[in-house]
Amino acid sequence: MLTLYHAPQSRSSRIIRLLMELGILDQVDIRIVTIPRHDGSGGADPANPHPEGKVPLLVHDGVEIWESNAIILYLTDLFPAQGLGRSVGEPDRGTYLSWLAWYGDVVEPVIVLDAAGLSHPYLDATFRGVPEVVARLSAQLEKTPYLLGSQFSAADLLLVSPYVWFPQATPDVPVIKDWIARCQARPSAQQVMEFDQVHMPA
Repeated sequence: MLTLYHAPQSRSSRIIRLLMELGILDQVDIRIVTIPRHDGSGGADPANPHPEGKVPLLVHDGVEIWESNAIILYLTDLFPAQGLGRSVGEPDRGTYLSWLAWYGDVVEPVIVLDAAGLSHPYLDATFRGVPEVVARLSAQLEKTPYLLGSQFSAADLLLVSPYVWFPQATPDVPVIKDWIARCQARPSAQQVMEFDQVHMPA
């Protein structure tokens, strides 16, 4: 049994979108929970078993999987038929894993630190910076319309998510803006917004 602990309009929304893209939303028990919000609303939910009270948290037959990139890898391995991930043995499996890890290890920290106005040589040496993130994305998207080639993948779903939720971070680079537009033209982009709207706390 699969259970996803989800807070609408949060990082777990991208997992809801993935479930839609995989065609398995109806196979997952979605548990709506509250989380602390930046505006002071919400709060930790005792019904959420995540050790830090965060989302997303996926539970599969009693085993907990946390962190978006881990959950995305787990689900695309579990449901390979839609071709959103890359299975063991496929030539670009390593590239797929690298994009997922790069998001958590580099992209999100860089965007958060930049939004907070924080800079330090240690941070730059560890995570790089916005120019490096933009250069890396641009270099790939100048070669292919999506990160793994000609088809949308779960790597695109994850990497596009910060620019969807925080559009101020979108660089003024045509190939990146075009990529975001392609990703957001998919039906799941609108569907997840509608899903979250229905499930927002009153």
